[in-house]
Amino acid sequence: MSRQLTLSNGQLLVNLGSRGEVRDLYFPNAGLENHVGGNLWHRVGIYVDGQLSWFDAGDWEIVVESVDNALAGHIKALNRRLAVSVVLTDLVYNEKNIFLRKAVVKNLSTADGPREFKVFFCQQFEFYESHTAHTAYYDPISRTIIHYRNQRVFLINGEFEGRFFDDYSTGVFGSEGKEGTHRDAEDGVLAKNNIEHGSADSVIGLTTSLGPLEEKILYYWLAAGQSISEAIELNNYVVRKGPGHLVESTRDFWLAWVTRRQFSFHGLSDEVISLFNRSLLIIRGHVGTNGAIIASSDSGPRQGGKDTYAYVWPRDGAISALALSEAGDVNVARNFFAFCDRIISPQGYFMHKYSPDGSLGSSWHPWLVHGKVQLPIQEDGTALVIHSLWRYYKISKDLEFIESIYNSLIKKAADFMVLYRDDITGLPKSSYDLWEEKLGISTFTSASVYGALRAAANFARLLGKLKTEKLYLNVARQMRESIIKYLFDRERQYFSKMIRFDKGTVIRDSTIDASSIYGIVMFGVLLPDDERVLKTIAITEKSLKNEGGIGGLARYASDGYHRVSPSGPGNPWFISTLWSTQYHIESARDEKDMDKVKEVFEWCTSQATKSGLLSEQLHPTTGEQLSVSPLVWSHAEFVRTVIAYLDKLEALGICRACNLPY
Repeated sequence: MSRQLTLSNGQLLVNLGSRGEVRDLYFPNAGLENHVGGNLWHRVGIYVDGQLSWFDAGDWEIVVESVDNALAGHIKALNRRLAVSVVLTDLVYNEKNIFLRKAVVKNLSTADGPREFKVFFCQQFEFYESHTAHTAYYDPISRTIIHYRNQRVFLINGEFEGRFFDDYSTGVFGSEGKEGTHRDAEDGVLAKNNIEHGSADSVIGLTTSLGPLEEKILYYWLAAGQSISEAIELNNYVVRKGPGHLVESTRDFWLAWVTRRQFSFHGLSDEVISLFNRSLLIIRGHVGTNGAIIASSDSGPRQGGKDTYAYVWPRDGAISALALSEAGDVNVARNFFAFCDRIISPQGYFMHKYSPDGSLGSSWHPWLVHGKVQLPIQEDGTALVIHSLWRYYKISKDLEFIESIYNSLIKKAADFMVLYRDDITGLPKSSYDLWEEKLGISTFTSASVYGALRAAANFARLLGKLKTEKLYLNVARQMRESIIKYLFDRERQYFSKMIRFDKGTVIRDSTIDASSIYGIVMFGVLLPDDERVLKTIAITEKSLKNEGGIGGLARYASDGYHRVSPSGPGNPWFISTLWSTQYHIESARDEKDMDKVKEVFEWCTSQATKSGLLSEQLHPTTGEQLSVSPLVWSHAEFVRTVIAYLDKLEALGICRACNLPY
């Protein structure tokens, strides 16, 4: 089941599910070490009138939404049978590693006399992604529950009417024949077991009395530290400042962050504007304090059943950094490029993907193919970093930073792209395509390298390195000529997905792929009105359109990834649909041409979750979100497409202040 909310400060990242439960908890790096992944649950439950009901029970009506203009959740839970409602505001404190839940509990009964309610919170962890060898205990000095293993510590506390929790117990789950300590809460009274080890869990309870239609506020918090003393100090900080103050100050911070660029949003609906701001927040929530930008924090759907998306793909990260730059957050984008400077190989290329701490991530790309050594890379990842970096500089004018990474990142990558070329065609040597599936010389990768070399030439000229500029421009010119010569299929009149060579013979992959023509236009190989572009766009949109379903475009013809129907080109993706929209923005001549663009924006809002998350792909007929949700790349493309729309309105003279100066 896809996640509904992502809450983060770059070190502590928490995902909530459709029942308001914690489903992922990463610490101390966003995306690395998920201490709640798999089948573990952090439950919320209510005990009243001798009955206990956890939020995952069928008698709760739960709506999960986002707080407008904040990286925060708003969860409304209603239980008609028990005549009680709970409204939760959830967030991760932006300054320190504290997960906070503000709960407004209301007695919906109109019967005379007060009713006693007990709110339970259950915690289950797998420290270092392992169930065993951790300890949970009640600390009578701080009056908290503490879970720990080695350098990972989670402290649990809660406050109701100025009082800390009044009931608790620790226990085990998934071993010794025990399901978990949450079963101990069924009679409304916990055993107060003070310590447990192994696969340990815990439950705390907070009690109050509510009269007819009365409501009260309680707070729950989880402090994350790398030592017990650090976690206790964080708890003291919450108590000293007050949890309510931390909730409000965090909301104020995110409001200031997301609205600091005063876009006019000319002609766009409130729903589109809301999704734009939500997308910025989702991207920001997946950025680590070290600059790493992970593709998704959703640990639910595992890639091929083997892994998650919680890695830094240079491709995804570069596009996300580009979106943040264009939206005005050059500081976060700069941190990503500094991260890239640290992880680039000595030879000048990026590997397939990286863990959030910068170490090499898992991969399915071999080093040996058909008996020959093959770099296990997708070269577009290297190219996209340099291409996005130039856009970052045009916005930020951060010359000192560019100079500091010119030799170690920009020149190193550009020199690799100059040398890593096919002897026959002058195109990039074979690498894995944008989708990480096929090995060959793809149109998108070739176009991205062309764009990156032009960007590198711009950097060289900027720093007075004129010979280097000339070299990069000459290679870029040769590459453009080769792209048109070898990758445009004159017989079929469109750009091929890729080519490869077999004993000197060109083997053409003629699959219609949205990335092919998008790369040609995005990186400036050809102008949008070039006849070859027009023909390729027409056949691409016709071939990849999801006819008779929810709409949208597949990424390429006969895409089998998460495929749910034997008919049609494959599942629609937000990314490919927005790419097509970006092209139509670029080629628009007047405001009427923007009508279809705005229709796509509305389509995106209609396919987002109620909390504003965009997945990787969608069921072609039901619209069910498939694969991970959120996918940061989807949100980045939405942001970039809206900004492209605003920029185009300015260029057409329709809106003179659509996109204010940076």
